[in-house]
Amino acid sequence: MNLSDKPKGSASDKSDGSDRSDRSVASGLLPPHGGYRKLRSFQTSELVYDGTVIFCDRFINIRSRTHDQMVQAARSGRQNIAEGSVASGTSKKFELKLTSVAKASLEELLLDYEDFLRQRNLPLWDKDSPQALAVRGRYRSDRSDLSDRSDDPCGLAVANAEVAANTLVCLINQATYLLKRQIQKLERDFLDQGGFTERLYQKRSEAREMSDKSDRSDMSDNTPGPDCPRCGKSMVRRTARRGPRAGQPFWGCSAYPDCTGTRSIEQPG
Repeated sequence: MNLSDKPKGSASDKSDGSDRSDRSVASGLLPPHGGYRKLRSFQTSELVYDGTVIFCDRFINIRSRTHDQMVQAARSGRQNIAEGSVASGTSKKFELKLTSVAKASLEELLLDYEDFLRQRNLPLWDKDSPQALAVRGRYRSDRSDLSDRSDDPCGLAVANAEVAANTLVCLINQATYLLKRQIQKLERDFLDQGGFTERLYQKRSEAREMSDKSDRSDMSDNTPGPDCPRCGKSMVRRTARRGPRAGQPFWGCSAYPDCTGTRSIEQPG
């Protein structure tokens, strides 16, 4: 499809900006960032959030503080993963902090589910029980293709309290495990690659070095230069980089920057 044929407002314009590439990314100043929807930790945390909303509406009094706290903790787990991923382009430290907050929120939510089971004398499934293994096996794969996703993939709308709570406990444990590995990788990357400030300084240093080189003598022409009108030292051929004569050659004093004497070079024709 030609650009002129592309429908206005189509999904391909990437107007949400989550996968947009700009000159900063292309130049290597900003690393790829914002692809949180492909993270298994985000996908599992989203299952936990959606499932917690269903669970709390069914089994927790909607007027109680526990209802709101559980939903907010589940939401915090998902939202902080997304926010940290988006912010990673300019701050690995911030990404690391928010990912840790996401893990802490889910661990707080885990305690609420364990309390729910204990206070109602319901069993907490062992991590190696057939029921827990079945839950982990079902949602272990990458869920980046959500075309067949239902509103209740875990079946929590019809499960009894024991099954619903334990299913969410399994998913939370899986999400926190993934987040723990994600945090460890972020720590290694930060130590190996540094943060945005270090990359910014490196790119700026490279740009200044290139600028300094372009300000030095143009060695492509070995024609002897005249004497400097200010200090009498020999002059060297240079190229103007800015101003109305940008790109044009001129004679500059070899003692620059101590001496700023210049002479124009007459162009043929």
